[in-house]
Amino acid sequence: MEYAVEMLNITKDFPGIRANDDVTIRLKKGTIHALLGENGAGKSTLLKMLTGVTTPTSGDMKINGEISALLELGTGFNPEYNGYENIYLNGSMRGFSRAEMSDKVEEITSFADIGEYIAQPIKTYSSGMLARLAFAVMVCFKPDILIVDEALSVGDVFFQQKCNTYMKEEMKGVTKLLVTHD
Repeated sequence: MEYAVEMLNITKDFPGIRANDDVTIRLKKGTIHALLGENGAGKSTLLKMLTGVTTPTSGDMKINGEISALLELGTGFNPEYNGYENIYLNGSMRGFSRAEMSDKVEEITSFADIGEYIAQPIKTYSSGMLARLAFAVMVCFKPDILIVDEALSVGDVFFQQKCNTYMKEEMKGVTKLLVTHD
């Protein structure tokens, strides 16, 4: 059995709090999963361990593939940069050359569909506009594993539907983990 993600007996301790206690998750390649839970249940902590933002206190993890994650709006973006500059910044952080990212700019800006605001500093964006740009950038990297943590809940319903359709139709074979408390 080929797994995209294996987290075996994962525990994450914080001072006075155990966020995840002996959690085991196996996600088969190309499958879609939803992680549901109340605020404070440890969902975001689990995702941060998956993406390497934090490490488990104990347990074993194996990730088979490239992850793209939308954990918190604004993560990986410089608020002083405009949308274009942030596209290139994200690409460089993932090891893409400027020329490679130039080939992706039209796809990203078309999907984000924020019009002239793409040339404005993202500190002026609404949360919905930021979600549009972040999702468009994230999927352009063609990940093996896609993780979305409640970030799309800020976008308008039409954009949420556009993202869901894209994930179903254009991201076949990608392991998807969608997280919400709703």
